[in-house]
Amino acid sequence: MTKRLGNNTLLFPSKPVITGFYSVVGKKEWEGPLRQWFDLTVGESHIGETSWEKAESKLMELSTNGALEMAGISKEEISVFFGGDLLNQCIATNYTLRTLATPFIGLYGACSTMAESLIAGAMCIDGGFAKNVLCATSSHFCSAERQFRFPLEYGGQRPQSSQWTVTGSGATILSENGTGVRITRAAIGKVIDAGIQDLNNMGAAMAPAACDTLCAFFEDTNTTPWNYDLIVTGDLGNIGKDLLRELLFQNGYAAQNLEDCGALIFSEDQDAHAGGSGCGCSASVLNSYLLKQLNQGKWHKILFMATGALMSPTSALQGESIPGIAHLVQLEKE
Repeated sequence: MTKRLGNNTLLFPSKPVITGFYSVVGKKEWEGPLRQWFDLTVGESHIGETSWEKAESKLMELSTNGALEMAGISKEEISVFFGGDLLNQCIATNYTLRTLATPFIGLYGACSTMAESLIAGAMCIDGGFAKNVLCATSSHFCSAERQFRFPLEYGGQRPQSSQWTVTGSGATILSENGTGVRITRAAIGKVIDAGIQDLNNMGAAMAPAACDTLCAFFEDTNTTPWNYDLIVTGDLGNIGKDLLRELLFQNGYAAQNLEDCGALIFSEDQDAHAGGSGCGCSASVLNSYLLKQLNQGKWHKILFMATGALMSPTSALQGESIPGIAHLVQLEKE
């Protein structure tokens, strides 16, 4: 049986099911429009830890434990953990696994890591290699600023095109059996470099990759945006979302049902400029607002596509452009 359509799209005949999910966010995110959907807020940025990096690990620990509790399984029943974050060598995830102690495959797709982990997990279950997998990502405003931009004490001015790294984490349990939202298809993205060098305009750097993945998926599946209740990208923000709509229109697709997690998570009066970003942005919105609305029957079939800017502090200092990537999963409620 073929499990592939075209060059990008994967089919999952077993339809791995999401049996548990959980979201944890910081104070600023909790004060935004999606407050009623998040499971937990941690309040102050250190979360009782001695560094922001340790606090980010705490975010992931809380989200993974919450997802396990919802699924009603123990960590010993997890066949493999797929996850990653934005910090060098994915230390937030690695240090979380010191306490979780499950088989682990670390991933790095920048802010696309949530969708990347879901694809890897679905492949693992559909291939018969696991009964339960755990997928999780995280980000933290303070740890990301320290690594990618300036120390917070510097007090630099943020241009209106910049985005606010979300302090948050989301975790998803995929299982071979159960009821709920299922992953039925996925599309693995390609690295697309539009030549953008502005670190304060990530939306413009990632939008071309999102367009490439979506157009390839529509062609492979012979569908259009109107075959889906919602298409939601990861963290293009307001500028990137508008640019993606324009790029899709140029390719013959009118996507009025397109939304973005980075545009949803903050309101205009929260001073987040172009919106949210970071691995925790799409992860926290998926594992709260999106999956809860699917389970409640508001939508029946959506496309979730997380986007990532594949750069590093070193490459930015060397004047390199910012390649983008976008990975997509199709979510359906039975």
